[in-house]
Amino acid sequence: MSQTESINTEQFFKTALNNLKIDANRAQLLKSIALFVVNELEFNRKVNLNYICTHNSRRSQLAQVWSSYAANYFKLSEVKSFSGGTEATAFFRNTVKTLQDVGFTFQIVEASPQNPVYAINYKNGINPIIGFSKLYGDTHNKKPFIAITTCSSADENCPFIADAIERFHLPFNDPKSSDNTAQETQKYLQANMQIAGEIHYIFKMIHDTL
Repeated sequence: MSQTESINTEQFFKTALNNLKIDANRAQLLKSIALFVVNELEFNRKVNLNYICTHNSRRSQLAQVWSSYAANYFKLSEVKSFSGGTEATAFFRNTVKTLQDVGFTFQIVEASPQNPVYAINYKNGINPIIGFSKLYGDTHNKKPFIAITTCSSADENCPFIADAIERFHLPFNDPKSSDNTAQETQKYLQANMQIAGEIHYIFKMIHDTL
């Protein structure tokens, strides 16, 4: 797929899984997350996932959006997805753009120069995903939750996460280093695809195991 080519969300979601390249350790980590979710669904009937990164502006937002999409795609309505940070900043514009490029639409529902709140929709979606930067313990995020840290800083700075029934460290490379360069569209697309692929892997295993 070229830098300028836009495709629909479902096609991107499937392509991301097909293109996924992970080693045995990463596959085991994804499997561990999936099986923990399965166990919670079997005993508690519902699961809240909270993807945590330092600024809640890039990787954790991508993970929340794809996790919400995957729950709808696999009809796992009892899995809810959220995100937060150790700081609140903003849903970064390049994160918004890379999701728009693969079919998500963004509508501002609460205007703010620093940190607008978005309703994020996609084809065949039931309810919009609410996206904005917040602390991981924000009241918007349902509790208790499974904490999934998506950057090393968040993992190191959160020795204890209140309301987390379990914690997994699933780091992704930060596309921030490409901001304001000729490579930014491609780097954000790569991060978008890796996160979509790994979320697809997790949710497919949940679906196939239940």
